[in-house]
Order: sequence, then C-alpha cells, then structure tokens
Amino acid sequence: MSINTLMIRDFPQDERPRERFIEHGPQSLSNHELIAILLRTGTKDESVLQLSNRLLTHFEGLRLLKGASLEEMTEIKGIGSAKAIQILAAVEIGRRISNLDYKDRYVIRSPEDGAKYLMNDMRFLSQEHFVCMYLNTKNQVIHKQTIFIGSLNASIVHPREVFREALKRSAASIIAAHNHPSGDPAPSREDIEVTKRLVECGKIIGIDLLDHLIIGENKFVSLKEKGYL
Repeated sequence: MSINTLMIRDFPQDERPRERFIEHGPQSLSNHELIAILLRTGTKDESVLQLSNRLLTHFEGLRLLKGASLEEMTEIKGIGSAKAIQILAAVEIGRRISNLDYKDRYVIRSPEDGAKYLMNDMRFLSQEHFVCMYLNTKNQVIHKQTIFIGSLNASIVHPREVFREALKRSAASIIAAHNHPSGDPAPSREDIEVTKRLVECGKIIGIDLLDHLIIGENKFVSLKEKGYL
C-alpha cells in the first residue's frame, strides 16, 4: 500500500489523532492533527493527515486560516463545502470564546443577589435541588451546577462532589443553595448539618463556603445571616 492511499485507520493506534486526544488530551496534538480530527476523512489520493497538512500550508498556518472564506477553503482540492464549513465553524467558536467579556458575569455581593440569581429557576421545582454557585476572587459567578436532586441529607450531599467542581473551575469560593418545594424556606436540621459539614471541609481545602441559601416561594433564608456559617 502506498503512503498516498493511507487513511487514519491504517496508522498505528498511538499515531491516530483521536486516540491520542483521548489518551493525552488536545494539547498533545499538533495543529494539523487537530484539523484532521475536524476533517474526519481524506481523499482517495491522500490521508486526512496529509490533507490537513496541505490545508495549513496553503494558508501559511493558523493566522491566515482564521480569516479564510468559504470560497477560499473550497478552492483547495479535497476540501468540499462540508469540510470547509466544519473548519470555519470551529474557527468561529474559537473567536467567540476569545471575545468573551468576563465583566458581564453576575456578581454576588449579598444573600439577596444570590437568591435573585436562582429564584426563578428554583422556586417552582417539585423536588429539592442542591445547587452550587462557584465564584472567582471578584465574587463573579463562573459556574453553576446542580449537585444533587432529592431530599437533603448530610450523608448524601457529599463534600467531595461539591469541592471537586470547585477545584476543576479554580473557584475561590462557593455559595450553596437548595429549594424547599413546600414554599417555606425555614431551615431543617439536615440543612444545618449539611452546611456545617461543607464549611469544615472548605476550611481544610481553602475554598470558603460563603453562604447556604434556602429558596422558597418568592422568599429565601440565608444560613449565614442565621449564624450557621
């Protein structure tokens, strides 16, 4: 078999971009290997890696590729509309990510701010949802995640799940919240136990639990204001 007819499946397992992506992460791949993943297939005359490399050579690297038009892409032999659109869509996603304005992130300065952020999403839920808001050093919300659904219990809402996401997001602090489907946000014994456990774990890890909000029907309770933090 000549090298010109080789396809991705004909390369050794550890030389295939997708397998190396899974095994070692995207940072281990070269630019033309990442583009090969987007192209997926080559042509009858060349492998997808060769096609990808020729595409990059044509545009003299990523700098010119990011400004290429659909017409310019499809002028390259082996690059049809479908392949060109896949590449240009990935370029556009990258552009939008680089232009994200972090000044627009929601800032929580008080329990009222936190409750306002969550109230409309949580007030009508028929089950209890335990949610965490992960904040940066400026108290901006960088991520929100539902950790658990069901009745709150200190043995079920494990700190490992709460702080794993905080470490993943490089969060400086956390605000926990859950809803009471009854509409009454008065804290239960279990709510207080969960809060104290999370506070203790946060002190060990170095990521503070700033508050635990209980969301009811258009009203809320801050366990920090109640003196439980």
